[in-house]
Amino acid sequence: MCETCGCGDTTGPRVSVVADGEHEQEHDDHGHGHGHGHEHDHEHGHPDHTVILEQQVLAKNDGIAVHNREWMRSRRITALNIMSSPGAGKTTLLARTIRELGCQRPIAVIEGDQETRLDAERIRETGASVVQVNTGAGCHLDAAMIDRALRALDPAEESLLLIENVGNLVCPALFDLGEEGKVVLISTPEGADKPKKYPHIFAVADLVVINKIDLLPYVEFDVDACVEQARILNPAVRVAVLSTTTGEGMDEWYEWIGSRSAISPVAVDN
Repeated sequence: MCETCGCGDTTGPRVSVVADGEHEQEHDDHGHGHGHGHEHDHEHGHPDHTVILEQQVLAKNDGIAVHNREWMRSRRITALNIMSSPGAGKTTLLARTIRELGCQRPIAVIEGDQETRLDAERIRETGASVVQVNTGAGCHLDAAMIDRALRALDPAEESLLLIENVGNLVCPALFDLGEEGKVVLISTPEGADKPKKYPHIFAVADLVVINKIDLLPYVEFDVDACVEQARILNPAVRVAVLSTTTGEGMDEWYEWIGSRSAISPVAVDN
């Protein structure tokens, strides 16, 4: 169980490799890899010590995240942590990005979900390398899970690494994974008040993506009000307004990827 948010079970995450469609492998803490492996156990304490335990858990996570970041930077890998509520369109965004940018640089994906390999299978169909991390009852990815996933995935140098976090607008905001940028994705059917309801995740975001603008004629969603709420919480945040279905606005997303990366993608005509 995670002492910080209370989620998870005692069995730990299962990292399933789904890369070539031929087989899958289950990985645990004793795998081999890129030289910064860490155990991800949890400390247990009296409820009165909750705050101290939270600080310890986050400090341990942050230490592993530093190693993740250093390893990826040494290989010029740009990792982006994509967070949203379920159904906002994370996997569709990833699949379109792979199809349109995959010819320019290697793209690898870490898929986070509580159960199933459905999203990893969708990504595998695009030709990208992918690892599925099933968290069981856990509601977020953490740096140790990314550590193990990196060992299984072994992304190529100068890759773009897209991390699809578990669908949740609360807990993922607490955990540094070693990424170069945090992305919060919301969709127009969800309503424009998400920044007010979930302020912490918007406060830590580097980019807010407003997806499914093709549905604006059919839903009540005030784009300007949503952007204003996000920027009250985070004045420096960038915003991309787009549709992963039609491709409208995707150039904003690709331009932002270039701003976080040593290798800038070329805009794709939609």
